[in-house]
Amino acid sequence: MQYDVVVIGSGPGGYVAAIRCAQVGLKTAIIEKYNVLGGTCLNVGCIPSKALLDSSEHYHNAAHAFSEHGIELENLKVNLTQMIKRKGEVVKSNNDGITYLMKKNKIDTYFGLGSFVNKNTIKITDAEGKEQQIETKKTIIATGSKPTTLPFLPLDKKRIITSTEALSLTEIPKNMIIIGGGVIGLELGSVYARLGAKVQVIEYMDSIIPTMDRALGKELMRILKKTLKFEFFMSHKVTGATNEGEVVKVTAENPKGETVTFEGDYVLVSVGRKPYTEGLGLENAGVQLGERGMIAVNDHLETNVPGIFAIGDVVRGAMLAHKAEEEGVLVAEHIVGQKPHINYNLIPGVVYTWPEVAGVGFTEEQLKEQGRAYKSGSFPFKASGRAKASGDTDGFVKVLADKETDEILGVHMIGPRIADLIAEAVTAMEFRASAEDVARMSHAHPTYAEAMKEACLAATENRALHI
Repeated sequence: MQYDVVVIGSGPGGYVAAIRCAQVGLKTAIIEKYNVLGGTCLNVGCIPSKALLDSSEHYHNAAHAFSEHGIELENLKVNLTQMIKRKGEVVKSNNDGITYLMKKNKIDTYFGLGSFVNKNTIKITDAEGKEQQIETKKTIIATGSKPTTLPFLPLDKKRIITSTEALSLTEIPKNMIIIGGGVIGLELGSVYARLGAKVQVIEYMDSIIPTMDRALGKELMRILKKTLKFEFFMSHKVTGATNEGEVVKVTAENPKGETVTFEGDYVLVSVGRKPYTEGLGLENAGVQLGERGMIAVNDHLETNVPGIFAIGDVVRGAMLAHKAEEEGVLVAEHIVGQKPHINYNLIPGVVYTWPEVAGVGFTEEQLKEQGRAYKSGSFPFKASGRAKASGDTDGFVKVLADKETDEILGVHMIGPRIADLIAEAVTAMEFRASAEDVARMSHAHPTYAEAMKEACLAATENRALHI
């Protein structure tokens, strides 16, 4: 078979790239190593974790908030088996949806390990070892990432686990130790803390979610301690972990250099992810790797080999599903001569804890480092009528704007439904809106979105109306 484009990997970047390629008239095929489409995000990442976050949130609210609303329950209990089953059904529904989209767009699908024979020939090896080859003019590598492992912390995938195993536990942990205070660990820790687990977070840095605005990490830590009884051990260097049957012992060095020990029945290792390029045969096509095992690409996401592109977690930048999607579209449109662009500074980051956390643009720390003159306006959800009505008064919206021009430079939020609200900030910033522009736009009352307007008012000569 001869194709215009072959996409290797069917995660958000890969399948969106394939769809866009087909839309612009390219004969397209997609290759997926596993027996279902969707990649990490759909199968063992974004989608299943959100399914469990929603289920656990319902339970936690029923146990802790319903009585305040006049709803009284008896004999409330967790059916973890049903939660996991529902998660699987959500994943399958999305799998089926992507399969439909491939057929709708007349994209040929191959299951097996895709690897380069040469620049224009791709070998596909299925689960039984059967091989076939296809020819292509262009290739898009979208093979994603996998959890980072630590040499002194061997995984047994039973008690010392990654996020993949954490999505399918058969029991609620009594004490879950999470190594790493990043997005994945805090989200999965929230799931099991809501269901009754004690959660202890050991973080090497002095802040959780350290890549985001520091004010967000500080506030999220305060809230998780208060609402879910999280315990945090910051500036701790983990040195090892041993499975002793039903107990795992974790050793670490505290900020004073002393050795401390933690005990739990499960240890979730969540220290980041690394590009997944194993088995691709990049050397056969002459594709070069860059720093930290990532595939080196230019501004058009083309590798050193003309006609071979790479997107998503295997290239530089944040490892985010929506970043990969944008890159997939960019490559497809570039191939046919269009002039797409991505503003990487305006790709939002989101943490799906409760309250949710999100940020876009420059953080306050980055602006200070740049020496850029800026002004800041914040609005707390405790002053929001909508938040008071729903009982979700933790958190705030913070807007950073240029001191002279008033252009919005960064927006950082923690509060209810922030994952959706951040889109307003992205839209405003894409059009280079000023804080006053947003402040003068009508926002429906009562809504959580009014906090964005009020924060912009606060950044505009301290004109907030409700604080």
